[in-house]
Amino acid sequence: MESNGACKNCRKRSLVQDDVSGNMICTSCDVVQDFDNFQAHIGGITGEAGSYVRVGTVGVGGNLNYKEKKIFESQKLIMDITFKLGLSGSKANEIKLLAEKITEGEYGLGRWFTVFVGACAYVLMRKDDKMLPIVEVADAVDCDVFELGRMIGRVVDFVDLKLPEFDIVNCFERSIGICSSFGRVSADIIGRMMQQGVFLVQCLIKWFITTGRRPIPVVAAVLVFVGELNQVPVKIEDVANELHVVVGTCKKRYKELLERLVEVARVLPWGKDVTVKNLLKNAPFVIQYMEMKSSMICNRKRKSFEHVQCDMEGLIGDCLSKELGSGIYNSSSQDGNLQYFEVGHSSNLIHESPDRFQISPECLSIIYSSFLDEVSLAKVSAEKGMENRRKPQRSCDFQVCTDWWEGKSELSKKLVLMQIFEKDVGLDPTPPSFDKGRLAKQRRQEKVKNAKRRIHRIMNPFMSNSGYGKDLCVLEHEKSAKKRKKMQMDIDWEDLIIETLLLHNVEDDEILNGHYNVLLALHVFDNGIARLASRNCNGDIMSLPLK
Repeated sequence: MESNGACKNCRKRSLVQDDVSGNMICTSCDVVQDFDNFQAHIGGITGEAGSYVRVGTVGVGGNLNYKEKKIFESQKLIMDITFKLGLSGSKANEIKLLAEKITEGEYGLGRWFTVFVGACAYVLMRKDDKMLPIVEVADAVDCDVFELGRMIGRVVDFVDLKLPEFDIVNCFERSIGICSSFGRVSADIIGRMMQQGVFLVQCLIKWFITTGRRPIPVVAAVLVFVGELNQVPVKIEDVANELHVVVGTCKKRYKELLERLVEVARVLPWGKDVTVKNLLKNAPFVIQYMEMKSSMICNRKRKSFEHVQCDMEGLIGDCLSKELGSGIYNSSSQDGNLQYFEVGHSSNLIHESPDRFQISPECLSIIYSSFLDEVSLAKVSAEKGMENRRKPQRSCDFQVCTDWWEGKSELSKKLVLMQIFEKDVGLDPTPPSFDKGRLAKQRRQEKVKNAKRRIHRIMNPFMSNSGYGKDLCVLEHEKSAKKRKKMQMDIDWEDLIIETLLLHNVEDDEILNGHYNVLLALHVFDNGIARLASRNCNGDIMSLPLK
């Protein structure tokens, strides 16, 4: 069927309507004519009616269903997040099923759904006792840890699930495998570092370092320490970035680890010389002592010394055959140093029971002092005969690093919490939060005493029975303006609050707890509101007992 219209390309009147599309096509140049098949849908009430398109419904003539598109985009987002987290395909299907169950098959789009998928992944991994740190999930979904934590709480409440406790030992074992800093380390050293790290992590649990703290910085601190102990070049900044934690927090946990080990080293004969700076040189002996102590004590009953896995004689021999602090190994004097602690040729250092153990800590201290005297004399004589030789460098020598560690302690393996606290590693400290609270309470106690003195001085400027007030006035007149200004700067907001509470007759024990907002609400502000509410119609204030 030809039309009388002209072609827009060749200007010929050879247009034919296509039976399939309805468009006009020129038979001369085969060009499709634009806007020739427009049909106006006009008819009012009697005309063709369309359909109302809303979320989850299909519009007449639509090329793509909105709901299907939303589900497709949501499932694609789930696959992307599981790929970033390194999860398997089966775990991705579980996440899809959980998201479909919670959203009732609607899924979703936007930032909230991304955080929701990360929360579902974390919940399912924790449910299966598999390690997936929350900081790693938060980094994958690009959100804050607290925002992700709130979403995790909502998911757990919806499915009515109780998650197991966070396993810091599994987290350490996983972290040492994913850190690129230990990628070129041999398998033997990695295995030894794994045992040493598990041992130290469980010691930190016993020392309450992990209580109330984020576990990943503790893991990073132990990783760095065992890396330095085994001469693996590692930086705490690199480990912190790989584990997605703050560098400053990792440094604090590393410092706390060193401080605890220094406290353990105090029982050694040379323990007073061990500090945080030279602890790394003495760490093999400190950890070997801790391993020996943990093997000696089991279920609060002392075992016989033949069950002890660490060799006490070898420990003392290693300690006496080296110059602690300088890392110089003297193999020629190793056999000669053992004569200090030999009890007799017929008896050994280790016997069947601890009552027959012949060497006391005082005896070890005397032995070590005499050994230091001999070492100093030997050094003086050696310096006179070796003046032209090159002076040895003072470097940390871990030549016996593979000898002192045996890894036969039960703390080198994963234990439950009660078994960890039953072990003895040479130190039973109080939790850091307890020590901090005790110091804060002592500080508040001093502030209460000073506040009482100030109140007493103001309320009783002139005391008839004693000359304290007069002397105080004289001293105040003699002080300069600079000193008086300095005294005023010593009083902070906490002192003013304590004075206010004391004037309202609040007990000292309540003030020492430090709950100032509660005490102000109970004794100060509520009291003033009660006084205003008790006004009579004449405007007089009724007599109420003031605290």
